[in-house]
Amino acid sequence: MATHRRCGIARCGGPRLAFCHFPQTFHHATIRGKRKGERTVSESFRDILETFDNSYPGRDYTIEIVQPEFTSVCPRTGQPDFGTLTITYIPAEKCVELKSLKFYLQRFRNEGIFYENVTNRILDDLVAVLQPKWMQIRAAFTPRGGISTTVTAEYSAEAGNR
Repeated sequence: MATHRRCGIARCGGPRLAFCHFPQTFHHATIRGKRKGERTVSESFRDILETFDNSYPGRDYTIEIVQPEFTSVCPRTGQPDFGTLTITYIPAEKCVELKSLKFYLQRFRNEGIFYENVTNRILDDLVAVLQPKWMQIRAAFTPRGGISTTVTAEYSAEAGNR
C-alpha cells in the first residue's frame, strides 16, 4: 500500500477521502478495509446514531430538524463548505435522538465530500437506522464564487426507493 510522500497517509483507493494537511491535497485513504467482519466508513458513521420508540406509530406526523451550521470540506479545493441542513421525515417505529444526530453531523466537519454525496449519504444512513415512512434531506449551501447550491434527496417507503 502506497503512502502519500508528504504526510504519510496510506492510499489504497478506499471509500473515504482523507484530508492531507498540505493545502489542496486530497487522496483516498483507508481506515479499515471491507473484509469479513469489517464495516464501511458510512456504517461506522451511522453507529453513533441513537433512536427511541415512536409513541404514535399509527399516526402520520412530520418531524423537521434544522441544522443551520452544517460543515464539510470540498474534496477539490480543501476549503470548508457551510450550509443549512433540513431533515424532514414521517417516522414509523423509531425517531432519531437529537444529541446523537448532532454528533453524527459533526463527523462531516473534516470529511472531503461533494454536496450531492453528503446529502445522499446522510439520507441513506438515516433511512438505514430509522426506516421511516418518508424522509427528505435538503442541504442549502452558502454561495461559493457567487453560486449557491441546494441539494434535495428524498426517500419513500411506499415507493421503495433509496
